[in-house]
Amino acid sequence: MSRDLSRLLRPKSIAVVGGGTWCASVIEQCQRMGFDGPIWPVHPKRAEMGGLTTVPTVEDLPGVPDATFIGVNRDLTIDTVARLSGMGAGGAVCFASGFREAQAETGDGDALQAQLLAAAGGMPIIGPNCYGFINYLDGALLWPDQHGGVRVDRGVAIITQSSNIAINLTMQARGLPLAYVATAGNQAQVGLAEIGAALLEDPRVTALGLHIEGIGDLRGFEALAVRARELGKPIVALKAGKSEQARAAAVSHTASLAGSDAGARALLARLGVAQVNSLPVMLETLKLVHLAGALPSNRVVSMSCSGGEASLMADAAVGRGVIFPPLDATQKTALRLALGPMVALANPLDYHTFIWDDVPAMTAAFTAALNADVALGLLVADFPRTDRCSDAAWDCTITAGAAASRASGTPLALLATLPENLSESVAKRIVDAGLIPLLGIEEALSAIETSAWLHASPAGCDPILMPGTETSAGTVLSEADSKAALAAYGVSIPHAHRVEAEGLAEALANAPMPMVLKGEGFAHKTEAGAVVIGLTSVAQAQEAAARMNAPAYLVEEMIAGGVAELLIGVTCDPAHGFVLTLAAGGTLTEVMQDSTSLILPVTRDEIVQTLTTLRIAPLLAGYRGGPPANTQAIADAVLAVQDYVHAHAAHVQEVEINPLICTPTRAIAVDALIRIGVTHD
Repeated sequence: MSRDLSRLLRPKSIAVVGGGTWCASVIEQCQRMGFDGPIWPVHPKRAEMGGLTTVPTVEDLPGVPDATFIGVNRDLTIDTVARLSGMGAGGAVCFASGFREAQAETGDGDALQAQLLAAAGGMPIIGPNCYGFINYLDGALLWPDQHGGVRVDRGVAIITQSSNIAINLTMQARGLPLAYVATAGNQAQVGLAEIGAALLEDPRVTALGLHIEGIGDLRGFEALAVRARELGKPIVALKAGKSEQARAAAVSHTASLAGSDAGARALLARLGVAQVNSLPVMLETLKLVHLAGALPSNRVVSMSCSGGEASLMADAAVGRGVIFPPLDATQKTALRLALGPMVALANPLDYHTFIWDDVPAMTAAFTAALNADVALGLLVADFPRTDRCSDAAWDCTITAGAAASRASGTPLALLATLPENLSESVAKRIVDAGLIPLLGIEEALSAIETSAWLHASPAGCDPILMPGTETSAGTVLSEADSKAALAAYGVSIPHAHRVEAEGLAEALANAPMPMVLKGEGFAHKTEAGAVVIGLTSVAQAQEAAARMNAPAYLVEEMIAGGVAELLIGVTCDPAHGFVLTLAAGGTLTEVMQDSTSLILPVTRDEIVQTLTTLRIAPLLAGYRGGPPANTQAIADAVLAVQDYVHAHAAHVQEVEINPLICTPTRAIAVDALIRIGVTHD
């Protein structure tokens, strides 16, 4: 359900219900930030709060509030929400805890949350168990604690499911303008995706940062990503935690390879949401895209007055998607004129200290370096701490850098190798000069890599294939039944004959040699010794069967000429959709852990491209003159599995082919399993 959150998030009037220090803090914060609308405290006994006259009930308010902070106990919260909804209020933040998040402790949390939702009706509520939000654009803070932000005219929005992390983020001193900081609480009604979509609609918001503990509304999150792409506003996400569903025991290798983290990464990549691995990188990336937009490439030029710093920059790029392209002839000629014959010209560049504080010379050198096919320039400069030193001599870097950026048309960032060596006041001076302050080499290069990925990410894709209703573990089909089910959708399988143990002798007498014998009833047949390949006689096969002692057997065609073995797997991850895993298969699956995950549906081109990212890609391409695998046949097999999953999406939990033997002409599924869930009534 899509609700109008504009009145709640951008209010003209605010009511505060409750009398504790939390409620008093909300009033104080709004007053301090210069909120220019009325603030109405509500308390049945107190005459005033924060210097403002109170009213005893919400019905006594002089008007209908756009936003209300409800800071009373959970039972009174439900009553207050009902009264506000009946008045036509714009929405509320529910501060109280003790709802669904406390069901295990209280036993009544689910029931109270249901009552809360019924009381709200169509009125938006954020929470419960949440701090609310800060609107730094309008000075509207439904926020019961300290914060470290200031009013801004435009900036980025950040949403987190942790109120404490939200407080910490407001204390950042990186020169990042925060337009909104919001928490989602337990998302009883309004979720992270819905809040994010509402914030992106504000034209003063340039980008969205998300700290995600769990994605509750998969389709809503997909809609958020689509809308962000339409608005040209990047989303940068830090995903924490792993879902219990994806950690559940499974009989396939796929589940252990995919897991929740792989599913989350695949989902975010599919939707064009940039994933980062730390809060500092998220903040630096948001700052970079706010000030420069998504970078058109990952090509950068670095300048420092120290060879040590140049080496640190070069080393930090190893393993990252950041390129320091060699200086071209035009750059070298202009740099030689600016720096003379004693400087070794390279990228990263050590321009030496002899031109320090010579603004014309520094400008000429920086301009020469920036006049190239690069998306961003980096000027390494750590500023002195001003409580013990003077940073006046460092003004030249800002002046020369700004002039060079204007002359070349290339954005330039001033990068401090240590975050503490670029203060918030200096960061503001850098931004005012038209430059970008970046803090920390590792964080800055990660931000550049992420920003370039945002620019190159797909412009759009088909809607995600949604899992069906919640199911239990269900049943695992036999190998023979699994292969037959997949073959019906186009998967190529070996010729095989399934027999009960008592009929094995007759089946072996008519089997072509060489052959494969498999015993049924084993979760992992290879580890149990229930697969024997290359049998060339009936006697060998009977000896193998005696060792297996299985109730039934597959007598199967031996597939020769394999170039490589792959795993194709799909798991149903309720949090992220159907996760497709492509991996090194057979006995290499667990040894190499060589896998890539995607979210269904996928296209033929995506499959073929993904195969090139695996470590066994050289085998598929024809290693050392060997024949290549038929990648189109592999893609056919993957698409056939996808067709099966699509047709059985309501119930299928896992599908795995392992191995898929890849030959120069075919791709044959020599082992497979399917797990079907059972729908709960």
